[in-house]
Amino acid sequence: ECSDRRPTKKDIEEVLPSFIGEIEQVPPKYSAIKVNGRRAYSLARSGLNVDLEARKISIFSFKLLETIDDNRSRFSVISGKGAYMRGLARDLAYSLGTLGYLSDLRRNSVGPFSESNAISLEKIEKLGHSAAASPILLPIETALDGIPALDLTVNEAIKLRNGQAIPVLRHDDRAQIEGVGDGGVVLAIESKTPVALVRVDGIQIRPVRVLNL
Repeated sequence: ECSDRRPTKKDIEEVLPSFIGEIEQVPPKYSAIKVNGRRAYSLARSGLNVDLEARKISIFSFKLLETIDDNRSRFSVISGKGAYMRGLARDLAYSLGTLGYLSDLRRNSVGPFSESNAISLEKIEKLGHSAAASPILLPIETALDGIPALDLTVNEAIKLRNGQAIPVLRHDDRAQIEGVGDGGVVLAIESKTPVALVRVDGIQIRPVRVLNL
């Protein structure tokens, strides 16, 4: 499919505010979402029609940086999890009465990680398993900052490290994990040391991934 319509810079800037906030987005057909146990992209590549349901996503910022030429523009987006930039490009073009696609994507940051503390693949290959790699590695806690934490006793930590579920009976602990609900993931810690990623299951938590630190 193609379209002869080429929106102006003004046209684009006028519709961008409608994409800010909590919006609904249908994921692209060529995505990793599972449909009846199979990835959507696998079904699409097999020539099967993939009907994906719209999901709520959050877009905090959507700015037009420049119009490169009549066919190309560059944008900056800050979004919540689950947002597909390919879907955003598709929907933006549709709202402008034309067709569009994502030709290039550069991710500047994810959670606590940004380009400022990134290292290249070439540098990783050069360092290999040498001790010189240690100073450039961030502590594992950096990746766990956004996960609700639950303090454990020594005995509870031992049980989790052995793969056992433990009951959550203390009132303060129940209040802490109430927000994540059954099936939610919590970081279990003991004396400030991460022990395991655990899943809330009724009145107990089960280890999902034990962290041998």
